Amino acid sequence: MTDVEGYHTRSKGRVFPEANQGFFSDEDSAATDDGGDNYEDNGFIDGDDEYGYSENSQKPQPSTSPKKPKKASSAAKKNKNEVSNNDTVNQLAAKDQNFLSETNSDIPADFVPDVVSGMFRSHDFSYLKLKPDHASRPLWISPSDGRVILESFSPLAEQAQDFLVTIAEPVSRPSHMHEYKITAYSLYAAVSVGLETDDIISVLDRLSKVPLATSIRKFIKTATISYGKVKLVIKHNRYFVETTQADILQMLLKDSIIGPLRIDTEQLQQLQQQQQQQQQQPGFRPIGGGLPQNPNNVEAVFNSVVGGENEIEEDDDIDQVHSFEIANDSVELVKRRCQEIDYPVLEEYDFRNDHRNPDLDMDLKPSTQIRPYQEKSLSKMFGNGRARSGIIVLPCGAGKTLVGITAACTIKKSAVVLCTSSVSVMQWRQQFLQWSTLQPENVAVFTSDNKEMFHTESGLVVSTYSMVANTRNRSHDSQKVMDFLTGREWGFIILDEVHVVPAAMFRRVVTTIAAHAKLGLTATLVREDDKISDLNFLIGPKLYEANWMELSQKGHIANVQCAEVWCPMTAEFYQEYLRENARKRMLLYIMNPTKFQAAQFLIQYHERRGDKIIVFSDNVYALQEYALKLGKPFIFGSTPQQERMNILQNFQFNDQINTIFLSKVGDTSIDLPEATCLIQISSHYGSRRQEAQRLGRILRAKRRNDEGFNAFFYSLVSKDTQEMYYSTKRQAFLVDQGYAFKVITHLHGMENLPNLTYASARERRELLQEVLLKNEEAAGIEIGDDADNTIGRGGNAHKKAKAKAKAVRGEGSLAGLAGGEDMAYMEYSTNKNKDLKEHHPLIRKMYYKNLKK
Repeated sequence: MTDVEGYHTRSKGRVFPEANQGFFSDEDSAATDDGGDNYEDNGFIDGDDEYGYSENSQKPQPSTSPKKPKKASSAAKKNKNEVSNNDTVNQLAAKDQNFLSETNSDIPADFVPDVVSGMFRSHDFSYLKLKPDHASRPLWISPSDGRVILESFSPLAEQAQDFLVTIAEPVSRPSHMHEYKITAYSLYAAVSVGLETDDIISVLDRLSKVPLATSIRKFIKTATISYGKVKLVIKHNRYFVETTQADILQMLLKDSIIGPLRIDTEQLQQLQQQQQQQQQQPGFRPIGGGLPQNPNNVEAVFNSVVGGENEIEEDDDIDQVHSFEIANDSVELVKRRCQEIDYPVLEEYDFRNDHRNPDLDMDLKPSTQIRPYQEKSLSKMFGNGRARSGIIVLPCGAGKTLVGITAACTIKKSAVVLCTSSVSVMQWRQQFLQWSTLQPENVAVFTSDNKEMFHTESGLVVSTYSMVANTRNRSHDSQKVMDFLTGREWGFIILDEVHVVPAAMFRRVVTTIAAHAKLGLTATLVREDDKISDLNFLIGPKLYEANWMELSQKGHIANVQCAEVWCPMTAEFYQEYLRENARKRMLLYIMNPTKFQAAQFLIQYHERRGDKIIVFSDNVYALQEYALKLGKPFIFGSTPQQERMNILQNFQFNDQINTIFLSKVGDTSIDLPEATCLIQISSHYGSRRQEAQRLGRILRAKRRNDEGFNAFFYSLVSKDTQEMYYSTKRQAFLVDQGYAFKVITHLHGMENLPNLTYASARERRELLQEVLLKNEEAAGIEIGDDADNTIGRGGNAHKKAKAKAKAVRGEGSLAGLAGGEDMAYMEYSTNKNKDLKEHHPLIRKMYYKNLKK
């Protein structure tokens, strides 16, 4: 079809064959024919992708030139087809109208979707009318999924941001536009802080560019109306589910999951009678860990069973509390189920009125000053004079430890701190003694090397998740400390790096230790297994999350320039990369000679600038090869503790040691404020958490407040390999925090670097041969975990090994016959005698007799 045979409608850009080019004039703003009849655009396209017209619109008339009867017949057929097509279009329009109405209940009845609605369907919000002064309002709220877009350049952005952090989850916060999401969990946290439902709706409507949708109003009311009606309390080291409404209690007891978990009241009464009989026996002395022996306390416990508490209370102004007891190991299941049926469990601790648990004499030192964002995060936890259980998210180096110490000093009850490693344990102990008035005799450490208990009425215990979660047989001293931890009530528990708690082996620590209030601290509230949402019922809602970019601008953390350096694979390495399996490929792109040269260039460049450099590598083989080749100290899992301390001290205070190499052991728990540059040569696949934790090693740089100072974060990536995919995935969390990664494709001046490693083809071939000869352990995989490397463990493994050793015919060359294609010759033993079974002595004797004959 030529240009003369067709025309385009400017509104849709569609081509109509067999039409006169002059049918529409260029000056018309709408598609009209010469007679002035208007075409109404319904905006929907049928299955044949033809233009649709409404029933009241005129069809395009054929050209005025005389037609033959045969062509007139075809035109009539065409008009008939157009009528059927119009019916299809109208049906589609009605279908899309119904779809939009079902999805968004706020759509006006007179709203007519157009072609854009057909493309975006549930995400079409053209029916929302902007307010007259929308330019001065910073928010736009999606009616369908609760997404909130904030203009961070608005004059009201700071106030709006403080409000949104309270009621919504931050999703992405780049420079100019922030995205949040209103969820049920975030609304639970907002109500726990003390916000009223009507206040939340009113402020959102005031800040929104469009009227607040009815669907959002309903969602907020539904999520907030049930919060706080069910509470989980600890009495005498026992867990009770409480509510002031009898109908809610009956609903919980009738639930198929919660009902069977209730501890029977008759069993409790029998146990009470046995205890009373024992008390009447002469010479009986109470034993700790059982039921409380004070008659008043016993009565309080058993009167708290269903309908029993406050039965004789005559004052109608006091709500009657109904409760039932659950076992310690059922707490997680009950909290999860309550979350599913939209009655989330509230955990608050009225520590000021708790006179049964002894107070801990601890306060912040007068010289200790907390920063504004730390004070704001604590205000979310202690809003109404009670301690709420929840999670506080602060960047690495922003003072999470001091937040936990301040919370413990506010509650002033016995506390437990759980960390990820023994190094963190000693750091927490030292920080408590540094910032608070807590005495050393009140601090106990529970690790594999130290099994201490405080001998006063109250105190602090610092331990690791592994020590508490261990289910294997314990030593006598270890079991004694565990009995001490589980046999009493604790006022407060701090969970450092709380993102590890959802792991199967660690989540039991939450209920193993009975604590009235729980505080989770982390910088990276992300996991790759999607279990992070479990923290909402294991610990509590997220109380506060700081803005990384805002803290960086105010000088609380360092300003970091992030870059991704693309390192092309050399020809020989890439050739082998395409041949090898996935495990060997990883070793090949880590040991890429170009990446080696880039690391050497960046290290020398930043050492000349006076920077202190940390080089990270998850692969231990690559870590050692890089460090030994460049003459730098390195630390990995097998490095003795004393050697680690010597290396770290020299890195901090010795001007001759400006670069150290670290494996995964340096991701957390190592505080090096002197570090200003970080280079990453190998990482753990696509872990977003690890990327942020490593960035945190340089966020606390001492020189961060110097004018014009920047810390540097380099991620070296082998080009055109699987590592590029992992790198993009790893950066997702930091990009959402507002960091931008600059891509560097070439380091200028690297080729002219003196003593450049692997500059010659011979050196690169030798490195390739060495890499290819390395086993799976060097590639980061333990041999024992590989089914193909279990020789001697059974017949199947031997069969697999024999199948792999099969010869394969391939093309070769004369150079290959002479060993010129970088081939490696290996010697194999063909002795099969070791595989022979040992025979009975009588059989061997007969065998040797036959040989002599």
